[in-house]
Amino acid sequence: MAFTLGSHILLVPFGVALPAITLLMHYRGLRKADAVALLLARRWSAVMAVQFAIGIVTGTVLSFELGLLWPGMMGRWGDVFGLGFGIEAWAFFLEAILIAIYLYGWRRLKPWTHFWLGLPLPLAALMGAFGIVAANSWMNTPRGFSLDASGKPVDVDVRRAIFTPMFGPEYWHFVVGVVLTAGYVIAGVYAVGWLRGRRDRYHRLGFTVPFSVAAILTPVQFVLGDSIARSVFHKQPVKFAATEIVWKTDTHVPEYMFGRLHPDGTISGGIRIPQLDSILAGFSPDTKVTGLSSVPAGDRPTATQATIAHWAFDIMVTIGSLLVLLALWYGWCWLRRRDLPGSPWFFRCAALAGGACLLTVECGWITTEVGRQPWIVYQNMRVAEAVTDTRAPTLWTMLGLVVVLYVLVFGAFLTVLLRMSRRWRLADEGAATAAAPGDVEGDTPYGPRPLSTTGGKDGGGA
Repeated sequence: MAFTLGSHILLVPFGVALPAITLLMHYRGLRKADAVALLLARRWSAVMAVQFAIGIVTGTVLSFELGLLWPGMMGRWGDVFGLGFGIEAWAFFLEAILIAIYLYGWRRLKPWTHFWLGLPLPLAALMGAFGIVAANSWMNTPRGFSLDASGKPVDVDVRRAIFTPMFGPEYWHFVVGVVLTAGYVIAGVYAVGWLRGRRDRYHRLGFTVPFSVAAILTPVQFVLGDSIARSVFHKQPVKFAATEIVWKTDTHVPEYMFGRLHPDGTISGGIRIPQLDSILAGFSPDTKVTGLSSVPAGDRPTATQATIAHWAFDIMVTIGSLLVLLALWYGWCWLRRRDLPGSPWFFRCAALAGGACLLTVECGWITTEVGRQPWIVYQNMRVAEAVTDTRAPTLWTMLGLVVVLYVLVFGAFLTVLLRMSRRWRLADEGAATAAAPGDVEGDTPYGPRPLSTTGGKDGGGA
């Protein structure tokens, strides 16, 4: 489950955010009669369709794993929190239909009609995120049910089961995070082209629009991250203690950047900042922070699990802080000169920002899941009660098959993207002098399909 979720989550930012960024570029193209912007939107929509197809495979594997690997959890709690997965499934099918309409609408629909038909796409993507985050937030702060004499959930209140105390902080932190991640990844592609000498308007626009979206959202995400950490402090104090490797309940608790927690409660390595943990948790050094030792050993993460969650959290915070500085650098240059920063180091950092954001997405998931241990449903069901028999030999066979499948799927995904990129670049450089039947390129994404193209009009491709 860790392998498949860790792989699938890399696609989530593009599934949720790429439609919105594509439509933003599409709107700019129509509003300003900008052929370059329309060409970028058209090409991004093709990437969006390929990504969605890959997501179908990885998402289907995950849906099977929920039943195969977690029979105890799904059997007992499925009626309580399963609605979130139902919402996600409906959103998934709706998004598939809307992507098909949007993709095949180029050159077949009137420009503004095509745009308005694509506008529901980001809403469908957000609805899918709503369902998944609702299920996960319920696992962190379960609500909306009563337990009968045998310990089974009854009297399910669907509204309370969806809108749990952690839902709001998790949802907005997740949505803003995936949008800025997609923005930085897309901009990074054009930053690499810029560093390779492709300084045309195509690369400039392909970089500026998604990077501006990401830069605006970066400080917002930093504030939301601080807010969700404080929500965890109030709603899941033991989990907060794990992410901050706090062993003993106390005030004036120091903050450790990295470091390792040992089973006896001692901490080795890292950077110790006196009193900062209490200040961050409650805005005062007198704030009392619950320690891991306040609960029995069987009800808290192990020292190794706490260290993993702590490192994941600190990596996420460190990268987020660096991205704030990158966004400020960009904003300062734009406000002063209405131009991109001239330093190659800026574009080197921008090229790395997308990969760094994908790493923070992984770290955020690790913090959420590992920090909750040993509970799969917080304070109601342990992982050991929910999981299938880990001694079954078929489990390792299934893991091997999933690994092979994912290697093939992601290999095919990268191969298709590289071929699309090469084809676009050759078309823009004038290497393709005639449009083949069914060719998607041309002078404009709208209007009659030309009999031939001259290429090179909009600069290099990426």
